[in-house]
Formats: sequence, structure tokens, C-alpha cells
Amino acid sequence: MGCKRFSPEFKEEAVRQVTEHGYSVKDVTERICNLSLLHCQKLYLAAN
Repeated sequence: MGCKRFSPEFKEEAVRQVTEHGYSVKDVTERICNLSLLHCQKLYLAAN
């Protein structure tokens, strides 16, 4: 099972969340991590 890497556009939006919208790096990282983990979990469950 492989999880998709983040696109350049996704990374740019994450940076914008910090620089333009005032979110902390920690908050953005936690949201991205949670989204990535949920995506990987769905892939795993679909394969098994």
C-alpha cells in the first residue's frame, strides 16, 4: 500500500495557510497529517 505524495499545489496551499491566513505551522501540519492518515487508512481498508 502506498500513500500519494503531496502535489506542489497542495504544498503551496499549506504554506498559504500559515503565511496568509495566520494558522500555526503546528495546526496546518496536524490537519495535513490527519488527512493523509485518513486517506491511507481508506486505501488499506479497501485493499483488505
